Formats: sequence, C-alpha cells, structure tokens
Amino acid sequence: MAVSPRIELVAGGLSLSRLVFGAWRLLDGQRPDGDAVARLIDTAVDLGLTSFDHADIYGGYEVEEAFGAGLARWKGRREGIELISKCGIMLASPNRPQNRLKHYDTGAVHIEASVERSLQNLCTDYLDLLLIHRPDPLMDADDTARAFERLVTAGKVRAVGVSNFTPEQFDLLASRLPFPLVTNQIEHSVLETSALTDGRLDHAQRLGYAPMIWSPLGGGSLFTGEGAREQSVRAALQAVAAETGAGDISTIAIAWLLRHPARLVPVLGTMKPERLAGLVKALDVTLDRQQWFAILEASEGRAVP
Repeated sequence: MAVSPRIELVAGGLSLSRLVFGAWRLLDGQRPDGDAVARLIDTAVDLGLTSFDHADIYGGYEVEEAFGAGLARWKGRREGIELISKCGIMLASPNRPQNRLKHYDTGAVHIEASVERSLQNLCTDYLDLLLIHRPDPLMDADDTARAFERLVTAGKVRAVGVSNFTPEQFDLLASRLPFPLVTNQIEHSVLETSALTDGRLDHAQRLGYAPMIWSPLGGGSLFTGEGAREQSVRAALQAVAAETGAGDISTIAIAWLLRHPARLVPVLGTMKPERLAGLVKALDVTLDRQQWFAILEASEGRAVP
C-alpha cells in the first residue's frame, strides 16, 4: 500500500499530504457518531492522508462539528495532521436564519468570527490553512488581508489561501499581504479541463504554489454519466488502466492530475475506506505523455491542434 508523501504548497511553507481527505460528504447518509469519525480519521492517516479539508458551510454548517466530535475522541497527535477550512459563502440555512439569500462575505468581521466558530467546532486551537471559499464581488482586499494578518499573527491560522479565484483575483489579495497565499483550490478533472487553458495552472507554476483540486473525479459523473463525453473518457481511462495494471479508472483519473507539473493536490471526497485505499494507489502510477494526452483527447473530443 502506498503512503502519501508530503508536498509544500509554497517553498519553505505549509506542507500537506500529497492527497487530501475531503470531509464535505461526512454527513451524507447515516450521521456518524464521534467514535465512527475517529475510526475514519485513523483510516485516512494510516493511508498517509493527514490533511483534512473542510468548509464552514459543509453539511448545512454541521460537518465541522461532527468531525470535531471525532477528533476529540481520536487518539492521535493534533500536530500530526493538518486541518483546512474555508469561509466566505453565506448560505440561506436553518442554521443561519439571518441569511435571507445565498451571498458572500469576505469582510474581516465575518472571517474572524468564522474562524473562531471553526476552531470551536473542530475542537482545535488553530487551523493549518484557511481559504476564502469563493470570489466576492464586494471584497475589500485591504480589509480581507487585515483579517488574515491578525489571524496568522495570533497563531489561530498557520497559512492562508483562496478557492475558485481567477489569477487576477488571486493577485489582488496577494498584493495586500506580507506573506504568500499558499494555494488556490479549484475544480479540475478529466471532465473539467478549463484550468489547463484559462491561465489558472500557468499562474500557479509562475508563482510556485501548488493548487488544491476539488471534485477531482468529476463529481461522480465520470462513473454514472451516459453522455458521449463521459463514455469516451471512461474508455480512455480503462485503456490506460489496462496498460498500467492499475485496474481502476478512478486511480488513473487521479494519476492524470498528479502528472501535471503544477503539483496538483487532489481533495478526495469519498468516505469509504476501500475507495480511499484505491485512490491512494494513484501515487504509484506515472502516466507517460501519450497516455495523458489520450485521456485529454477523449475529454475534449478532438486531437490537440
């Protein structure tokens, strides 16, 4: 069984496990108790997945608290894992009755209050990484940066970054900070390839940060979609799986991401231990260029120019 290596998001900065455990589906189906969550944390850590990705809104604002109940029962060392959370999306939810509609808030008051709530819910006194979840058209970069500076100075957050930002939005916030934004968490997969051509991965390479990747398996449509594109991509993945002996198309889909030189960090969304173990096998698979391009061709529906 492969063990996930470490990756520095920026040179000399925060390091995460090469593959990250994504907690957003933790409350899908039957709600786990604290002991079940503690066992899931153990499973992830045993596989080398020491980094856990959260957001305040996950599970209708309830996932962090459920995970924290498990973390409080977990017998491992807090210093041996990394806790990541995101804030800035304001959902219309029974747990946030003041929100009349979905909107964004990247103001300092909200960011700092959200972090305090996440720390309490996760039963920890610091976050390893805090991300702004979505670009906010009303973001005051100076105000957002002040919140980041105060949180880092106070030791409540070790590093900061963004999610779903364009290169220009990233640069604006970065220009106000005395330390780097360490990542941009973006959607990217064999079925969502726009980051290859819209400048986001080029931006990451130019500045030297490793992008985190959400929905790395296309949100499940890779397996269930019946469109021509999904079927073509599945066939290409199956061919490469046969060539490499990997066996599973999801393993190849993750290996396809890991092949990119921008040092992509996939966030795995499954709660099933056997699925996690299968996806970790991607660390042992290196696609050659023609295998990588064969999958891209299937996704784009055409050969490269």
